[in-house]
Amino acid sequence: MADHSRLRRRFDRVVGYRLQAAFVWLFIATMRLLSPEQASDLAGSLLRRIGPRLSRSRRMRRDIARALPGLEPACIDAIITQAWDNLGRTFAEYVHLDRIAADFDRHVQVTGLEHLQALAGDDRPGIVFTGHFANWELCAMVSARVGLHLTYVFRKPNNPFVAEMLARARAPLGGTMVPKGREAARGLMAAIRAGGHVGLLVDQKLNEGPLVPFLGREARTGTVLADLALRYDAPAVPIRVVRTGAARFRVTILPPLDFARTGDVKADTLSAMKQVNALLEDWVRDDPGQWMWQHRRWPE
Repeated sequence: MADHSRLRRRFDRVVGYRLQAAFVWLFIATMRLLSPEQASDLAGSLLRRIGPRLSRSRRMRRDIARALPGLEPACIDAIITQAWDNLGRTFAEYVHLDRIAADFDRHVQVTGLEHLQALAGDDRPGIVFTGHFANWELCAMVSARVGLHLTYVFRKPNNPFVAEMLARARAPLGGTMVPKGREAARGLMAAIRAGGHVGLLVDQKLNEGPLVPFLGREARTGTVLADLALRYDAPAVPIRVVRTGAARFRVTILPPLDFARTGDVKADTLSAMKQVNALLEDWVRDDPGQWMWQHRRWPE
């Protein structure tokens, strides 16, 4: 009976995976019939209408009110709507990464490219980092254009069929993917030790991370960026992506951050992450609707 139950659960899981994969395939196929701009507009319009009605938007509203005090309710609603719109656009643009890369100059305006070029040519390990702003995948695309081979962490979908489709969609960005979890730290460390470069998204909650201020509240924050930068003297270059339209972006590459080194490893690590969070705060406050408020960034 136990074996029968296990077989039944396995069968249900495989059937569920295939149904889910069929839906993802249909979404990709539909978006591929459109131009990147049309796909972005369509998906943005759909989530702009559906997202604010979802239960997650209640938490988003609470987080925005706490992080950006003094905003009128109508302004908070507008930020929520824009955040959902941007997420929908990002989903659709993921399907068109190859087309965006092939016609890069039409879709992307870049400033500060010299900072990435310096990172690529200094014969040292280095770090490129950003947060979940606009379409953050543009950071990897811009890096690849100057010859930076990035190692980055990703959360592999449980569904193997969906994982394969997403890997194909992301292929134009190049780089080496390491799955989230124990393998991630080893993969990033190996890349840095070999004199390579890593790409990090540093704005998500890490349950085991220290509390670091972010938008007026203490937030559990991963320290891998500071750990690698301080231990290996690796420059950490921030990249900001701003959406300027449907499948249109402005990418700004900033000079490497200058982290204090006092010899107190714990204190220096916290100081570095405070500096990183402060930079991300500026980006959020400058254009809050472009950040992914859907994340559970703070403790409840």
